[in-house]
Amino acid sequence: MSAPSNPITYASAGVDVEAGDRAVELMKDAVKATHGSQVVGGVGGFAGLYDVSKLLTYRRPLLATSTDGVGTKVAIAQAMDIHDTIGFDLVGMVVDDIVVVGAEPLFMTDYIACGKVVPERIADIVRGIAAACSVAGTALVGGETAEHPGLLGEHEYDVAGAATGVVEADRVLGPERVRDGDVVIAMASSGLHSNGYSLVRRVINQAGWTLDRQVSELGRTLGEELLEPTRVYAADCLALARDDAAQVHGFSHVTGGGLAANLARVLPRGMEANIDRSTWELPPIFTLVSQLGSVPLPDLERTLNLGVGMVAIVGAEGADAALAHLNAAGVPSWVMGSVQAASNAGTDGPDYVQGAKGVDGGSVRLLGAYA
Repeated sequence: MSAPSNPITYASAGVDVEAGDRAVELMKDAVKATHGSQVVGGVGGFAGLYDVSKLLTYRRPLLATSTDGVGTKVAIAQAMDIHDTIGFDLVGMVVDDIVVVGAEPLFMTDYIACGKVVPERIADIVRGIAAACSVAGTALVGGETAEHPGLLGEHEYDVAGAATGVVEADRVLGPERVRDGDVVIAMASSGLHSNGYSLVRRVINQAGWTLDRQVSELGRTLGEELLEPTRVYAADCLALARDDAAQVHGFSHVTGGGLAANLARVLPRGMEANIDRSTWELPPIFTLVSQLGSVPLPDLERTLNLGVGMVAIVGAEGADAALAHLNAAGVPSWVMGSVQAASNAGTDGPDYVQGAKGVDGGSVRLLGAYA
């Protein structure tokens, strides 16, 4: 077998190890800024170490874990060449699932796959992840950047992450705590968050709209609206759960599947949440997508968050305290419905959902029209 006239190196195959090292240098200060005294060691180790000595104070600590990505929203970031906000979408999708059970997210790791390592771009992505971790009160203890030439285009990348949290066993939130008469409180989303972008991108592409199009209803360009970072609720939800006056029984993170399907997952079988659409007005981006693509309302509701990114289920006597707490924290919130024993009436239409994503839980009924 004859050797090639031009030696093949890893760099000529499309992988630049030195670029990866430069990316680490550019990002490491942002990562270190998320480290408290519990993080052992620095950036760059084979594994992140986290001191869990405080778990010794728990009677029965339960670890909670979640993993997720950002989905096709990364295509918007790539098209606009803005990469320092997508980290909020990643962190929000991960840690806000953990907080649903009342767990405090302790630490997170990330994974970035790209066609070509551009150190400044990778550093921007990680800086965004680190900034969002700081908002959530979570340490970013490690990560990985993988260069995949031939699999991804030179300017393409995808991001994913995983986090671990802890909750005292007798403080776990969820269906077992939900009672007849509980109040359902909506927490406003910051926009589309990170779900439904395949639908949204199809709508705007079919309409022939460009990302630099100025949209009067939005008060900014379409691209700026589509890239609006996900609101990270974790710290505010944990603080609310610790407020005994709020009587928190559960949370629901409104992601893929929409409001009704995600809320049904955290209700016990035999209980039903009646949600009044008239309690809020759809933010302009959702109305725009609906009208521009003639998207049917049922499809819109099971794809996008429609202005509600997180839901709290609280005891009736705790509703006022919960609202006061959230609004004081800067999270616009309102009462959107209540929980009651399930009714067998009208269970066949698109306004009714029972169970979702493999969970044989409660049901949600959407009532009325949006304000």
